Amino acid sequence: MRGYVLTGTPGAGKTTLLRGLAELGHEVVEEAATDVIARAQARGEDEPWTRESFIDEIVELQRQRQLAAPGTNSVRFFDRSPLCTLALATYQGRPPSPALTAEIERITTHGVYERQVFFVRNLGFCEPTAARRISFQQSLEFERIHEETYRAFGHELVDVPAVGLARRIAAIDTFVSARRTE
Repeated sequence: MRGYVLTGTPGAGKTTLLRGLAELGHEVVEEAATDVIARAQARGEDEPWTRESFIDEIVELQRQRQLAAPGTNSVRFFDRSPLCTLALATYQGRPPSPALTAEIERITTHGVYERQVFFVRNLGFCEPTAARRISFQQSLEFERIHEETYRAFGHELVDVPAVGLARRIAAIDTFVSARRTE
């Protein structure tokens, strides 16, 4: 099973790409942070990302989703990984928690994700949502931190440029299909 991560700046279209890859028959695993935020906001908590436990809640949901994914196909796509959570902690100025450090150790030791990571480039804007309350300029800083984080862990960033959705999906699918024959 090859597990590929889609990463990049908030609002770059990772979730839309993930859905397109699912339509092609690929297994996909949804992002955790957005769901952690949505659940807290549904309980009336406006800014759950300010909570001390926020990072660990993301880590736990990511782990649950990664371990529960069925694995019936030879390829699986993940909308973010614990390294994205590390980038988030860095962006927020938080040290990595013991839970995050342990999860990063687990995924690196067991090679959960391929070394090639799809880095989805920004679209030139960042549309705010209830879960995404950063400016475009802030999203560019977040993008830079993601790049640095993945490179620091030895990942090869496969650039997914800001082109039409169909071209982005086709480029990812073509890359993965070529890797299957290697």
